This record gives sequence, structure tokens and C-alpha cells, in this order.
Amino acid sequence: MPSSLSASSRSWISKRSQAFDSSGIRKIFDLAAKLKNPVNLSIGQPDFPVPDAIQRAAIEAIEQDKNAYTPSQGIAPLRSKLKGHIDKRYDHADRDVFISSGTSGGLVLAMLSLIDPGDEVIIFDPYFVMYPALVKLVGGVPIMIDTYPDFRIDLDRVEAAITERTKLILFNTPGNPTGVTATESEVVGLAELAARHHVALISDEIYSQFVYDGPLLTPADTNPNTIVIDGFSKSHAMTGWRVGWVHGPAAVIDTMIKLQQYSFVCAPQPFQWAGLAAMDVDMTHYCNDYRHKRDRLIDGLKDHYEFATPGGAFYLFPKAPGESGAEFVKTAIENELLIIPGNIFSARDSHFRISYAVPDSVLERGIEILQRLAK
Repeated sequence: MPSSLSASSRSWISKRSQAFDSSGIRKIFDLAAKLKNPVNLSIGQPDFPVPDAIQRAAIEAIEQDKNAYTPSQGIAPLRSKLKGHIDKRYDHADRDVFISSGTSGGLVLAMLSLIDPGDEVIIFDPYFVMYPALVKLVGGVPIMIDTYPDFRIDLDRVEAAITERTKLILFNTPGNPTGVTATESEVVGLAELAARHHVALISDEIYSQFVYDGPLLTPADTNPNTIVIDGFSKSHAMTGWRVGWVHGPAAVIDTMIKLQQYSFVCAPQPFQWAGLAAMDVDMTHYCNDYRHKRDRLIDGLKDHYEFATPGGAFYLFPKAPGESGAEFVKTAIENELLIIPGNIFSARDSHFRISYAVPDSVLERGIEILQRLAK
């Protein structure tokens, strides 16, 4: 009886959920649990604690019984404060903002709002692991544009990939898994290209607070129809608190709010109040700390591996020795080092991802192992 029930339940699974596999990153985390003392350079989240003032704001909100549902668009004080910052930066007449359940929630709602079955979505390879899966989830068709070896955007290739079915360009800077930040010519050119072809443009800016070599460049400065996704997860170590925001043309934002009513409902209320407090916390020294980690990692590996220097986020994406990034990662794991194979983020199996969002002592151990493996 149990086996027949299991077979029957498998037949219930929707075709859309079978269009993609589980994230390979989770498999690495499963391996980590089996190692006694791993050097873990795999996790893409800050290693510092949520700052005290933000923790206190969350606790106070809970103690004041601010635990119920909020309006789907988010609590008014947080939304208003974000709107003030956004209006000051962009001065767009038709730009609104709402609070999403994390940036991942914002991405899901954006896909549901914009993409119909058969619509094409341009994605740059390497890519954040969720992008192709979310496009397929809503019936869209991912169109991959290779950016190897330097992870730069060739605007001519982008324009050549645009067809009558192209609905959206999905852009991320600083990038995950590469840490590369787009140049001004790439950002402006992409913004103008999307506007010229009447294609929607999403700018995923979750690492906007970790930009090391200059100000954040965003296509929203050039193209007022750009949809920007950001949040508190990476900048303030609030990854588990699920508070992000999305701003863009009012028609798009209104549609996303409508869909949030029937899906996520709202972001967690206590942590929205924490987000309000977070906007007044200076995180500059954390950014400086990660800049130093980046520089130490580059200095330790530059004579051993090929890589594009990251300008932001907290990742390095080196080329693996040998023919396969996945095989190199297996060898690294055998040496108690956890890193992520590049083929999780790419059609290619040539690189691997390092996260340097770790204590300095762990980073030093990781550098030593990687230097040894390179030999």
C-alpha cells in the first residue's frame, strides 16, 4: 500500500515544478553537516550579527504586540521612509515602492506580474541560481547570454538576443556568483537598450551596500521604467527576517502588491519595524571590513588562480584547475574545504564560487587550502 500511494502522489506533481531541480547549493550544505570541522566558504550571507539597535527594534515590536498582518504593501512608516530616499535619488514622477517578503519574494512577484507563458527573459551567465528556475516556474523561457571570461556584458549580443517574444532583461550588480560590478557603459547601455526595445528591466541590487571601488551604478538612473529590487538581508545580516523592497513604475508595483495579497500576504511585521530602525544604522565599517577580506583573498590567490577582480558583494569566482569545477570542488571537500561548483550558477563547469563572508581566521585557513590545492 505505501509504495502504491507514493507512486500515486508522484503523479500529482505539477509539470512546472519539474522544469528545474533543487538548488545544488543545498547539497553542499548537506555535505557540510557531515564534516567534523569544515572550512566553510560556501554560505552567501554575512557573518556579522544583526546590529543591536535593529535587534532591539524587533524585540520591542514583538513586545508591543506588533505581530499581526500588515497591509500587503508594508507598514506606512517604512514605506514612507524608503519612498523619501528613492524620490531624492531618482526624482521619477511614476515610481512607487512596497515591502516584499525578502528580495526572493520580490523576484517571485515580479515574475508573476510580468511574464506570461512563452515570454523570453534574458539572463546573464553566470547568474544567481534562482533566476532560471523562477522564469520557468511562470512558464517563461530563459535566454542565456554568456559573459565569460571577464563577466562583462556585450551590448551587441544582448541586442541580437532580443526577439518579439522578449519581455524582460534580468540584471544583477554587484553580481552573485562573480562579485563583479557593471561598468557605467554597461549599465547605461543596458538601460537605453531596454527602453529602445520596450523591454522590461529588473535590477537586482541586493548587494548595493557592498560596493568597494566606487558608487553603485544602477540602470534606474537612466531608464525610469527600471524595476529595482533590494532589501536588508545582506546589508544588515537580516537574511532570515525576510524584509525586502521593490520600487518601479506604479502599475508594476500595484500589480505586485495585488499578487502579494494572495501569496505572501505581507512581510513579517516585527521585522518591518526592525527595517525602519536599520535605515538609521551606519553600516560603513562592515562594508570596509568586507573590502579588506576581498583584498586579502585576492592577494592570497592571485598567483594561483585566474579570476575577475570582484568590485562588490562578497564572492570570488575563480577558474578551477583542470577540466571541471565540480571535480575540483569534490577534491576541496575531501580536504575539508566547502566551496560551491560554478555549474550551479552557469551552463559552464569551469569555475567555483568562494564566499569571503567569514571570520578572518576561517578565510586564512581557506586561502591556505586553496593554495595547496592549486599545486
